[in-house]
Amino acid sequence: MGNKELKLFILFLFVFFLFYFVPLHHVRWQYAILEGLFLVQEYAREHILFCLVPALFIAGAISCFVSQTAVLKYFGAKANKILSYSLASVSGAILAVCSCTVLPLFAGIYTQGAGIGPATAFLYSGPAINILALVLTAKVLGWQLGLARGIFSVFFALFIGLSMNLIFGKAEKERIEGFQMIVEADPERPLWQNAFFIFSLVGMMVFAAWARPKEISGLWFTIYKWHWLLALLFLSVTILIVIKWFKKEQISDWFQSTWFFAKQILPLLFFGVLVAGILLGRPGTDNGLIPASIIEKLVGGNSFTANFFASIVGALMYFATLTEVPILQGLLGAGMGKGPA
Repeated sequence: MGNKELKLFILFLFVFFLFYFVPLHHVRWQYAILEGLFLVQEYAREHILFCLVPALFIAGAISCFVSQTAVLKYFGAKANKILSYSLASVSGAILAVCSCTVLPLFAGIYTQGAGIGPATAFLYSGPAINILALVLTAKVLGWQLGLARGIFSVFFALFIGLSMNLIFGKAEKERIEGFQMIVEADPERPLWQNAFFIFSLVGMMVFAAWARPKEISGLWFTIYKWHWLLALLFLSVTILIVIKWFKKEQISDWFQSTWFFAKQILPLLFFGVLVAGILLGRPGTDNGLIPASIIEKLVGGNSFTANFFASIVGALMYFATLTEVPILQGLLGAGMGKGPA
């Protein structure tokens, strides 16, 4: 039996024993499984079409049209470390992306030759430091938490990126040397055209996924009232660019690259959301396997134990971008400390 067949056999055994021993007659388990399915449904309805799908197309565009020379210049092994890590850790500020949406973008720059360190720094900080999330955090939870979120997101992105580079440095050097040996032909389009094309895709994604703000006044609500029109405007620009600047073969390569990322990422995301829903339930409910009262007891105050459990529980939960703020507002009102928050 080969290694692949052995893994498949173990997977079959796991699924068999899972269905054999799960106590489905218990009401808590029934509600928990429903919560997982509800969370997956909510995710599919609210985040796939206008958030994740554009991100996959952006990743495909980066993979196909962004020059490897440009990626290697700013994020490769020979790039200036200060510039590389600084740019990677703050570039997420202009993107209103959640943890699922940033994955395709990370995959796009990584497959084009970016080092594991800068790419991971971007992956970590992207969902945490977008301008909308920082402003909403400061406004709802206080400027102290907003400032702390911005500073420490960048700090830990740098730390994690450097750590990944230290751990996988040897393997990364061999991987990137392969990119360095690639001799690229002269680009068919100038850099500004590719940059403008990706900018139009990002603009479409940002405005299509623009969430309704809590207050019905101010700049954010004004943008929300017009966000579909703005998204349609960026979509129209994108279509015109594709018609004007791209050949049929290039469009086909773009779609194939997008599908490649979708096959890799979507199954894992759906499985992760399902597990998070079963364990913790949807935000605002208490139907997961782990009761909300236990979580609130474990993360009350600012002790080391509270911070430790908050980091573990947070890793198991899925929040769309900006939704973490009202959820944390409720937890803070229930006694959660600012450190665990």
